Amino acid sequence: MPGLHEKSTVIINQGMCFDKMRVPLILQSSEEMTIEKARFNMIEQQIRPWNVLDKDVLDMLIVVKRENYFPEDQKTLAFFDTELPLPDGSKAMNPKVEARIVQELGLKKPESVLLIGAASGYLAALLAHMTRHVTVLETSPVLKALAEKNLQANGVRNVAVLQADGLSGQHNGNYDVIVVAGALEMIPESLLKQLNVGGRLLAVVGQLPMMHAQLVTRTASGFNERSVFDTVLPPLAGVEPASTFKF
Repeated sequence: MPGLHEKSTVIINQGMCFDKMRVPLILQSSEEMTIEKARFNMIEQQIRPWNVLDKDVLDMLIVVKRENYFPEDQKTLAFFDTELPLPDGSKAMNPKVEARIVQELGLKKPESVLLIGAASGYLAALLAHMTRHVTVLETSPVLKALAEKNLQANGVRNVAVLQADGLSGQHNGNYDVIVVAGALEMIPESLLKQLNVGGRLLAVVGQLPMMHAQLVTRTASGFNERSVFDTVLPPLAGVEPASTFKF
């Protein structure tokens, strides 16, 4: 029989083993086992069927604990296919959209990221797990404080959350990746100008009832655009594009 310091593999649901969750089985509470079963079901029943198949992304969803970015009364709901309410009245993305965004961007460890919209800080944590640094711009002081608190509590050190209007053109930088965490009618030129050559921008563009996630890649000669999936997001709060870019 293994001792307390020997590690046993935790088996969750239908014999599946999570490689990165080798912990002393004797120390796991029934509540922890319930959480891990809910995480497994989220990945297998929501995220994989939505064509999120990249192993690195799926492994990351096990390591970066989504429930830690929501209050106690929402922790079990964090694994549901729903947009959870945030303290400022807006809503967080559902898990499958977050995972699909990360997969489509093809992130690399040396890259720098600009995220427009903090929400609870969870998407920033996912991006930070796979890249060098993430800068988050958020207009709501409530969400800025919430995201900073959650990121600090979870030991995420390579994220800076700034209170700023991400689409006004007031913030300027150079980034390998830009993500807009809310729907836009059009992509502002001020964001595209901040992309490095080879960089990618992902934003959900359009109006109800149909929106598309657009992936824009900057090349030495211009920009290439393609639609990568259909979804619907609430409009990005508190910001309006000052100008637009036409392909």
